[in-house]
Amino acid sequence: TQHEQLNLNTLEHCFNQWQTQNRAAITEMQGLEQENNRLFIAAYGLQDELSPDVPEEQITLTRADREKDCQRLMSYAIGCMMGRYRLDKAGLIYAHAGNADFDSLYTVGADLSAKGRINSPLPNPFPADADGIVVMTNEQWFANDAAERISEFLRAVWGEKTLSENTAWLADSLGQKANETPEETIRRYLSAQFYKDHLKTYKKRPIYWLFSSGKHKAFEALIYLHRYHEGSLARMRMEYVIPLQSRMRHQLDKLEKDIEAAVSTAQAKKAQKQQDTLTKHYTELLAFDEQLRHYADQRISLDLDDGVKVNYAKFRPLLAEVKLVTDKSGGD
Repeated sequence: TQHEQLNLNTLEHCFNQWQTQNRAAITEMQGLEQENNRLFIAAYGLQDELSPDVPEEQITLTRADREKDCQRLMSYAIGCMMGRYRLDKAGLIYAHAGNADFDSLYTVGADLSAKGRINSPLPNPFPADADGIVVMTNEQWFANDAAERISEFLRAVWGEKTLSENTAWLADSLGQKANETPEETIRRYLSAQFYKDHLKTYKKRPIYWLFSSGKHKAFEALIYLHRYHEGSLARMRMEYVIPLQSRMRHQLDKLEKDIEAAVSTAQAKKAQKQQDTLTKHYTELLAFDEQLRHYADQRISLDLDDGVKVNYAKFRPLLAEVKLVTDKSGGD
C-alpha cells in the first residue's frame, strides 16, 4: 500500500529492519553453536556432564542499539559532509593528506553505475562541504552549519515527505528534552556531545578536529584531518569567524535598541539578559580571532606520519580537548 511504501522512507522503519536482522543473526548463530555443542557432547559421551545450551548474551554479534546507532548515523552524516564518505558509493572515499586531489578522488566512481560499482546512476544527492570545515555552533549563525546539513542528509536519504517524522525520531533517539524542538535537540547534541562521542570512537585520536573559541562556544567548527591544508585556518577565519563577528555585532546593536524600546520591565530584562550573554560570546570570539589569525599566518602544515597526538598539539590554543588528545597540558 501507499502507507507501507511511505514507511520504507522512515528512519524508524530502517532501524526496525536492522534490529530484526540482528536478532535473526543472533538466533541463527545461537542455534549453530548449540548444534556444535550437541555433536561434540555426543561424540565424547558427555551427555550427563555438559549441556549444549548457549546463553544469548554469549553470542558476540552486533546488537541494535537505538541511541548508539543514531549516534553512529550522525557520525556517518558528518563523514559525508567532510567527504570521507559518499551516500552513493560504498566504503572510504577520501583519506589522503592536505586535501590533495580531493575533487578528483571524491568524484571517482560517481559515474560507474553501469559497471555495478554503485547502486544508483543518480548524481550524489548529498555533496561534501567545499572546504572540509563544518560549523557546529549552539545556535544557527550560518545556513550550512552541521545541524542544517543533518536536515539535508535526512532529506537526501529518506525524502522530503518524511523529513519531519525522521527528524523527530532521530531527536528522540538522541535524548530530546521536554522543552526542546527536534531541531534544537540535534543542534544541542552536535554542540555538546558529538565530539565527546567521536573521541571515544577513535580512542582519543580524532579524525575530525574541533576548533573552539572557548567555554562559551561562541564559535566551533570541525575540520577533517585529511582535508586540512596550509590555508585552512585562513579560510575558516575569512569564511566564518570574521562574518560571525559582524553578525554578533549587528545583533548586539539590535538588542540595545530593544532594551531602549521595551514597554515593560520584563521585556527589558529579557533583552538585557540576551545582550549580556551575547556580549560574553562576542568577547570570546574576538580573542579567538586574534589567536586564529596568528596561527593562520604561520600556514602550518601537517605530517600525518607523526600521528594525531603530535599534529593536534600544533594548534593547542585553538582546539577542544587538547589535554585529552595529547596527554598533557600547558602552553605553546
